[in-house]
Amino acid sequence: MYDEHYGLSGRPFQLTPDPKFWFDTATHRKAMAYLGYGLSQGEGFIVITGDIGAGKTTLVGHLMATIDRERLHAITLVSTQIEADDLLRIVGAGLEIDCAGLSKAEMLRLIERGLHMVARSGRRTLLIVDEAQALHTSALEELRMLSNFQAGGHALLQIFLLGQPEFRERLNGSSRLEQLRQRVIATHHLDPMGAGEVPAYIHHRLKIVGWAGRPSFTDDAFAALYAASDGVPRRLNQLTGRVLLLGAIEQLDVIDKRAVASVVADMVGDGAAAPMALSTVSTDQPGAAPDGASAPIAFEPPTAEPVAPLPIIGDPALAVSATAGSDAGASTLAGRVTDLDDQLGIYGHRLAALREQIEARDARVEALAAQVSGLDARIVEQEAALRRILTLLIDWIESDSHRPDLATYRGMAG
Repeated sequence: MYDEHYGLSGRPFQLTPDPKFWFDTATHRKAMAYLGYGLSQGEGFIVITGDIGAGKTTLVGHLMATIDRERLHAITLVSTQIEADDLLRIVGAGLEIDCAGLSKAEMLRLIERGLHMVARSGRRTLLIVDEAQALHTSALEELRMLSNFQAGGHALLQIFLLGQPEFRERLNGSSRLEQLRQRVIATHHLDPMGAGEVPAYIHHRLKIVGWAGRPSFTDDAFAALYAASDGVPRRLNQLTGRVLLLGAIEQLDVIDKRAVASVVADMVGDGAAAPMALSTVSTDQPGAAPDGASAPIAFEPPTAEPVAPLPIIGDPALAVSATAGSDAGASTLAGRVTDLDDQLGIYGHRLAALREQIEARDARVEALAAQVSGLDARIVEQEAALRRILTLLIDWIESDSHRPDLATYRGMAG
């Protein structure tokens, strides 16, 4: 409905993951860098975790859309608490092997043969396992055993595991998974996007479907969308889609925080997931906004328990009034405020230094990933050239018509 009203060619905030809407947030850019590094190694496990709705499935879709299918054979598995034998059957199906009625030993033998066939075609095999937190420990152990298959000192199978945060905790905390843990060569946790990324994210998705600036969003609308979604992509998509629907119903050309607050209130009333509750200041209360002006919106975490008041931090004059005119109390509080301000300044400098270090580290990781990709491409070219030379030599040796006539040389020797 709202897509027609605003002249869009599709729904930009649908909940179904679609790789065409891929947006390079800072955390997703890091995930792709780690993926690139891990894939260049051609072995072991790559682990990506994230909360529900963090964009793990979209990450897989983007990866599948960018890989070279001539070099990589990908098998995708969405885990639903499957046992080890079922996992082997799914892997076999990805290698076009019929495992029906076969014993585990037979399945393993055929899977290894299938992996060798893929390798002989010049491709590597990547197994992508989504919802890895639902896998039984026996299935994870079976994955580790599959990663042992190799030919000529090179692994035949590389495994990419995606899961919710509890999978990372389970992987790091279980002694039974120690051997698998030692084979993890790259890992990353997808964090929610930052407040500053929300406007670019929303504009990006709108532009994909032909957005021409209608509706526009105010800055406070972006702030409200971030506060209500915590920067989690799926929550943000759900909320923004509802906001645009409200905009179409009420013929809005500008989306502001009042529209966002209205939608969040409806979602809270419907029982929809909304981590933050928005409340408007009623116009019949003292200090309400004048007619025609936007009432301020407060962001309050829902709680059933009374919230303890925060300590007074701010203008020393406020501290004086809070102590009922006590000079000693005012002086003490003023001194505490000064100390707190100094501490905040120190922490601010430390935070800025840490951010600079993180940015420098990220730049080094990206540069390393680029170098590794270049080396990987050169290795592939050399392998292809060597394969062509070997093929020509084999053809020459096996072809009778090209073998030299040695009879003449034998006669000369006699």
